[in-house]
Amino acid sequence: MIIDCDSCEVRGMACGDCVVTALLGAPPSGVEIDDGERDALSALADSGLVPPLRLVVTPRPEPGSGAAAAAG
Repeated sequence: MIIDCDSCEVRGMACGDCVVTALLGAPPSGVEIDDGERDALSALADSGLVPPLRLVVTPRPEPGSGAAAAAG
C-alpha cells in the first residue's frame, strides 16, 4: 500500500489524528507500507497507542471502463 498524502481526500482535516502524521510528521512524499506493517499499525491503533490511518482516496476510473466512457 502506498500512502500518498497529496491524494488524501481528508488532508488537512484529519492529519492531526492520522498515524502517518503521528509517527512521521507530514511526509514530503508518499509512504509505502506492506500488509504486515498495516496490520501492526491497526493493532496499535486498536489498542489506543497511535491514531488510526485516516487516508481516504477516491478511486479513479480505469481507462475503458463504463464510468470513464460515460464521463466523456
